[in-house]
Amino acid sequence: MNYYYYRMLLPDGRLKSGILPFQVERDFSVQLHLERQYKALVFKLYRFPAWLNTVLAFLRETFTPNISTPDLAGLLRDLGVMLRAGVPLIDALRTIAGEVSFGNGNAGIQRATEALLNDLSNGDSVSQAFAQHPDIFPEIVLNLAVIGNETGQLPEMFLEAAEHLNRVAEIGSNARRSMIYPACVFITMLLAAGFWLYYVIPNLSELFRQMNAKMPALTLAVMRVADWLADNATLSLSVFAALILLPFLCARYSKRARLWFYRLLHHLPVSGVLLRTSGMAFLTEHLSILVRSGIDMSQSLKILERATRDEYYRKGVARIAQIMTRGEHLSVAMRATGCFPPLVLRLVAVGEETGTLDEQLARLADEYRRRFNHLVDTLAEVIRPAVILVAGAFFIFLIIVLLLPVYDLIRQSMLITGR
Repeated sequence: MNYYYYRMLLPDGRLKSGILPFQVERDFSVQLHLERQYKALVFKLYRFPAWLNTVLAFLRETFTPNISTPDLAGLLRDLGVMLRAGVPLIDALRTIAGEVSFGNGNAGIQRATEALLNDLSNGDSVSQAFAQHPDIFPEIVLNLAVIGNETGQLPEMFLEAAEHLNRVAEIGSNARRSMIYPACVFITMLLAAGFWLYYVIPNLSELFRQMNAKMPALTLAVMRVADWLADNATLSLSVFAALILLPFLCARYSKRARLWFYRLLHHLPVSGVLLRTSGMAFLTEHLSILVRSGIDMSQSLKILERATRDEYYRKGVARIAQIMTRGEHLSVAMRATGCFPPLVLRLVAVGEETGTLDEQLARLADEYRRRFNHLVDTLAEVIRPAVILVAGAFFIFLIIVLLLPVYDLIRQSMLITGR
């Protein structure tokens, strides 16, 4: 994500400036987007350096109240319902803002409604107001707003966008739900291991040395490791934190690292199935909405590429767009990438032949959502006993290595005392 400072001359003679984030590779694309969106003349466009982009992104994520996908879907659904009932857009936004202030005080919804109200009050169109805030409204929502504004079907487009966001949010929430239990068990095991390594084992080691007790080789090895960790606590904890944070930072800020990471996950047994199923549900869902909305395939693929977080599929979508510039059909381009299963290729080919591409993509999205939900439920049932076995093995190891020698030492002491 790159941040740009722009200054432009609007058709009514007003000057407009600001800072906006854009996920594009070329600065000229930003200029074209701004001039096409506002029908204005951009006479100043400055791209912030990479380090400042990172700082701005961090500050925005940290201090700006974000709106969750379900909340954004609810906002769009409320707007669609009120617009369909004949309520003007500005009045609908004021109603939602007042309801938020009176009710739960959701900061993300409050920020979104205030931003739209401010832009619309300044004379911006609906599409211009949405385009001003790409960090709030995804590009697919922006495109649906543009189409609705141009065709007079804004309520229908808002409702369509709300349903789409709910379906996408369901995919993510199901995946997170399946990982809550193993994540909690793993964190508990990690904390228990740290407590034993940095506190319990060094104290036991000191006790054994004072009593000149003979310990098994495995126990001695574990004690040496624990003693070293305790003596070099700052260094060991720093290395451990770096091992956790470094992959996260690389995956977040390095495109090459993300691509390598996703390729690895796609080739692993369990993660590969999860990513393929969720990825097909996500891609076909987005592409179905874009095709149904009348957006041409070239533009749809560009939007899809920017919306996809999985770098493996993002590269595949870029490859599809490149192949289609040579005049190939979508199904042929998909087959050439090697990223899509036969079911997707077959139904896309049928859709192209019969002119029902959006319907076939919607069918695929429903099918892969069902598959993904079933897979998550099945995986959750399999993971729970597996995690329990791993946790049990961990504590059995601690008992064998540490508690049994302590028991033997106590028994020997009692025998000596009895004599």
